[in-house]
Amino acid sequence: MKTWTYFFLLLVMITSCSGHSAPKNLTWYKNATISDVTEDPDHPETVMRVAIGISQQVFYVSKKNEDRMILNKVNQSFKSGKAFDIGIENNTNIIKEMREVKNTP
Repeated sequence: MKTWTYFFLLLVMITSCSGHSAPKNLTWYKNATISDVTEDPDHPETVMRVAIGISQQVFYVSKKNEDRMILNKVNQSFKSGKAFDIGIENNTNIIKEMREVKNTP
């Protein structure tokens, strides 16, 4: 009977942890615009360099197919000056999310 109890507890622990994803480790730049976009000289086929705002901090955006929506938003912000909330992954400086700025009256 004890074996089944331990097995059941182990099963409950595994299933309760497996459904939750870890929170994203992002730093957010609120209401920011892209001020420069250039090819990365070290990895031109995989990433682009992106500068945010006046401080010209350099971040990166992936050129992979799954990141096309982010690339479109980067170009939109750079060309038209549209502001976004930009989420940068900590310790990698890679742009992981770009959200529309919510205008509050």
